[in-house]
Amino acid sequence: MSDTSFLVIDAGNTRIKWGVHDGRVWTAAGHAPTAQSASLGPVWAAAGARATKAIASNVAGAEVAGNLGGACESLGMDLRLIQSQPAQLGVVNGYRDPTQLGSDRWAALVAAHRATPGHKLVVTAGTALTIDALTAEGLFLGGLIVPGPALMRRALDRGTAGLRFTEGSFQDFPGSTPDAITSGAIQACTGAVERMQDAMAARGTPAQRVVLSGGAAQEIAGHLPLAHDIHENLVLDGLVLIARAG
Repeated sequence: MSDTSFLVIDAGNTRIKWGVHDGRVWTAAGHAPTAQSASLGPVWAAAGARATKAIASNVAGAEVAGNLGGACESLGMDLRLIQSQPAQLGVVNGYRDPTQLGSDRWAALVAAHRATPGHKLVVTAGTALTIDALTAEGLFLGGLIVPGPALMRRALDRGTAGLRFTEGSFQDFPGSTPDAITSGAIQACTGAVERMQDAMAARGTPAQRVVLSGGAAQEIAGHLPLAHDIHENLVLDGLVLIARAG
């Protein structure tokens, strides 16, 4: 067994998730608001998040990347920032320009390909909702990006005079404005999943499952048109696989 351990970091628009993996199991984990990226060094030190290598997916911009690098340096580690590849660990990138695919989506695809056999949809529900089509052979066909359910609700609050943001509940036939907003956001997200499901079926590679992750995963899970598996740390799992591959 290698004595290499990995600090893996998923820096998203809203929060930064991190974990330490010793090659077999997670030994530490946590998260913080992305706005607090400059203070992660002491947080990691207090949590005992020390490793021999550090690797990250960052979609939160150059300032956050610099803060992550500084935090790793304070603990004696150099940070490797991943980028989507034309092909890696059995996954083939179908984008015309492979580097345009977000590194978090790439890491999630790598993890999903390893975790679940068959044709599948890889869905990450966070600030944005991404729905990526992945064949059993590892070909990433392409995907959709739409606002996540919370962002949809905030857009109505900010963009209209009469629809104030109030939490509602999901109803098939909403009987109040808060319920209509909450139900509409969930239906819009799951409807986009259904359209990608239809596209895969029309291509002759019907999806058998949804591999689901992200902070809003539980909110939409019960309304998906396919059986699903929730993977809490899908991007982090993909980062571990990429890090171990060298």
